[in-house]
Amino acid sequence: MAEPAGPGRGPASTQAERPADSGAGRLSLCTKVCYGFGGIPNQVASSATSFYLQLFLLDVAQIPAAQVSLVLFGGKVSGAVADPVAGFLINRSRRTGSGRLMPWVLGCTPFLSLAYFFLWFLPPFPSLHGLWYTVFYCLFQGLATFFQVPYTALTMLLSPSPQERDSATAYRMTMEMAGTLMGASVHGLIVSSAHRSNHCAFPGPAAVSPDATRLYSIAAGVVALTYPVCISLLWLGVKEQPDPADPASAQGLGFLAGLGLTARHPPYVKLVVSFLFISAAVQVEQSYLVLFCTHATQLRDHVQGLVLTVLVSAVLSTPLWEWVLQRFGKKTSALGICVMVPFAVLLAAAPIAPVAYVVAFVSGVSIAVSLLLPWSMLPDVVDDFQLQHQHGPGLETIFYTSYVFFTKLSGACALGISALSLEFAGYKVGACRQAAEVVVTLKVLIGAVPTCLVLIGLCILMVSPAPRLPGQDTSHQQSLRRKSSLSLASNSRGLL
Repeated sequence: MAEPAGPGRGPASTQAERPADSGAGRLSLCTKVCYGFGGIPNQVASSATSFYLQLFLLDVAQIPAAQVSLVLFGGKVSGAVADPVAGFLINRSRRTGSGRLMPWVLGCTPFLSLAYFFLWFLPPFPSLHGLWYTVFYCLFQGLATFFQVPYTALTMLLSPSPQERDSATAYRMTMEMAGTLMGASVHGLIVSSAHRSNHCAFPGPAAVSPDATRLYSIAAGVVALTYPVCISLLWLGVKEQPDPADPASAQGLGFLAGLGLTARHPPYVKLVVSFLFISAAVQVEQSYLVLFCTHATQLRDHVQGLVLTVLVSAVLSTPLWEWVLQRFGKKTSALGICVMVPFAVLLAAAPIAPVAYVVAFVSGVSIAVSLLLPWSMLPDVVDDFQLQHQHGPGLETIFYTSYVFFTKLSGACALGISALSLEFAGYKVGACRQAAEVVVTLKVLIGAVPTCLVLIGLCILMVSPAPRLPGQDTSHQQSLRRKSSLSLASNSRGLL
């Protein structure tokens, strides 16, 4: 997000004004690494929740699918609403001895860690499970947004040098990718025995081992600890610099007024609408992969391997897609998203291990370009808008904030409606075997639903005209500034 100048420039800012090392504006290796550590916790937690939360709610907490729908919808909406609210409050906060952005990161950390832990805790009052998880998922999503917005904006206040900011962004992106892999792998390894193939050998109707609650609590505790550990390193190794922007530049349009202007810009509207569908498809595919393998196939013992295949494929293919974007253009690269379509249908039709691993690999490749592409196209749309309207720089914040808001909202609707469909299909919590109607519904959710959403989104994207751009040098410099202050993984929920 674009950052206005902090109102306080008194003696408290003297310490923050010291450069990270002896060179003017240069950042030390230690500073870059410590800044990257700050991006790990949210990605670890988001990766674990995106793949395993729905399975936990249905088979461990054993709350009805209709209530799971409300939990997912409420949490995602909370994250969406928190984004513009966080930007509004943070932009108007006063500078302290620790800076203007760092106090928000530090203040959110303990509450975010606790909210994440209690999200996986099984309370002793079964009748209130639905309310418990709704409250803590909403808290987690909202606090994660209030944590991530100032953390990503901190990029612009690390150094006055664009090259150093770009270098720090590269460290952050690398650490966030590592966190995404770590979240799914560590959480999955800990809880894997809770969903092993001989689960029906245990007495009672529960489809999990007796120590499932303990395993999920251990996994939650391990992930929750990453917040204080990593943020301590961030605080010790990074000093926030004073905002060099002119205070007058902070006086821009309000969010609603700016949103009205952006909503009348056709290239932006078409970009947002197309990725509403594509983002929803990716979130549905990720959220139901584990549930599909557990209840609709004989792939229960391959869940961990399939999840890691998706994530490793996405991480490794990201540099390739960056090269494709530069070499062949953005609309041509968008066709890479539809590669997952035939393979998703194939998995639903032939759910065997060899096919599943191929599908997981291809899905990771497609997910990578679906996350990379909108953040590559948004700067072009903003430049086109500025070229036509000549508004101040504050408008780019509204472009990014509203895009994140709408994509989160589309994910909330997609996950809420899809979870509700399990209720209509007759999903029985804790059952060793689900009805045939549930199996068919899971196949539709993993195959037909993402396919339709991706195709609709691509059709809208491909028919939209390319935005007009200013001179190449100016466009490149503006795009670097915008991209350096945002995270592909975090704002599109990474692999969330």
